[in-house]
Amino acid sequence: MPDGFASRDERAAFIAALPKAELHLHIEGSLEPELMFELAQRNNVAIPFGSVEEVRAAYAFSNLQDFLDIYYQGMGVLHREQDFYDLTAAYLARANADNVRHVEIFFDPQGHTERGVAFETVVTGITRALDDAEASYGMTSKLIMCFLRHLSEAEAEATLDAALPYLDRIDGVGLDSSEVGHPPAKFERVFARARTLGLKIVAHAGEEGPPEYVHEALDLLKVDRIDHGNRSLEDPALVARLAAEGMTLTVCPLSNLKLCVVGDIADHPLKTMLDAGLKATVNSDDPSYFGGYVNANYQAVADALDLSKAELLALARNSFTGSFLDDAAKARHLAAIDACA
Repeated sequence: MPDGFASRDERAAFIAALPKAELHLHIEGSLEPELMFELAQRNNVAIPFGSVEEVRAAYAFSNLQDFLDIYYQGMGVLHREQDFYDLTAAYLARANADNVRHVEIFFDPQGHTERGVAFETVVTGITRALDDAEASYGMTSKLIMCFLRHLSEAEAEATLDAALPYLDRIDGVGLDSSEVGHPPAKFERVFARARTLGLKIVAHAGEEGPPEYVHEALDLLKVDRIDHGNRSLEDPALVARLAAEGMTLTVCPLSNLKLCVVGDIADHPLKTMLDAGLKATVNSDDPSYFGGYVNANYQAVADALDLSKAELLALARNSFTGSFLDDAAKARHLAAIDACA
């Protein structure tokens, strides 16, 4: 065992006790098969699965596009404000069980408004659950609205227009969906507008797309944080820049495994990132599809890469320092991590 742990069980207990923030979570990607079935019945939506087991069997994909196809299919059961509340509340209960103290979650309004679901329905259901989690668990949150990159920039602009009445509840904008062929440059103008509105800027880059997409996210979108960023490691100058700028990377180990970004969790670059001075964090991405929430992701890389107590502490600290919390809140969480150490 590495420095600081007598056994795997001791390390698992340490991970469970560690205060954490989650910075890369697609709320639609936390739709568990059981809830999918329940909502399909509630809303009289036909789904092409006869059982929960059939849904789980369908979660055998080998790339991002195969995953997205079933992701958008699953999203079709979400219609009412209560559906979005139930979806979000279920995720927050699991996050609380993993000792997650703060969440910054993505939602995909275009995946709903194009089905005729009102923007207000989506954002009200999600934020009501976030408010209840703060009251029940003391868990704080930020909400990040993502643009679907396979759609046009004009459609992203229309989504930003729709969000204007709700900017008191939306903290940032992001960029997700099919990465290859849809570079960050495609959305430069809408992100510039979002920045003038005071929104934080994040973008998926360097998951399946090349290091050039990470450069574009930094230089053209002027991101505050990079989501994924794995392929940055192919460009030594980019690695040096990310380290020098203290740019947070929201890394998702089990997602990378399930989508074949890595062939084996033992090959995951997380430890390499830390060794290179990169500000990496551990997150669950789309946990119902990828087989694990935050602690499962920590546990998977801790076991496969033999992470030390110091490395696990660094990951937890990065999750708060890389968050959009104010300095006083960050300091409180960092003090709690120090107490855990």
